[in-house]
Amino acid sequence: MFYGSIVWDPWLIVAQILCLQCLYYITLGLFLSILVGTRVSRMSLFYLFDFAAVTASTITGCCVIASFLLTSVAGAGYMLYLIERAKKCLDFSATIYIFHLFLCIIYGGWPSSITWWVVSVTGLAVMALLGEYLCIRRELRDIPITRYRSNV
Repeated sequence: MFYGSIVWDPWLIVAQILCLQCLYYITLGLFLSILVGTRVSRMSLFYLFDFAAVTASTITGCCVIASFLLTSVAGAGYMLYLIERAKKCLDFSATIYIFHLFLCIIYGGWPSSITWWVVSVTGLAVMALLGEYLCIRRELRDIPITRYRSNV
């Protein structure tokens, strides 16, 4: 796809946001079930959306933090294949975390934990910067030439 051919496609942008958001929560749920699910007797939405679960004072809280940070690394990989443009990585990363903030507010109220904010901002930075790095590496690859020139 040539990037200059379609200037504004709102349906594509909405579809990309929905895909990234779904992949974000699927991956977060997977990491939480692996890291936290083995430590607690019952998994719930508390670990996804409540700011009180993100704490460094318990081993379970540290596993929740690790899940969020690993999900941001995976999100950068998703952006490499779904977004494909380094200029858009910050926008899509911020959109994911803003939606997550709204869902956290709906579920458990305004996040008053400093740890939650540090983890969220760190996750946003990791996802945006790593996504930009990966997309820039792909954009700067040499274009393969299939026809060989003869040395005459």
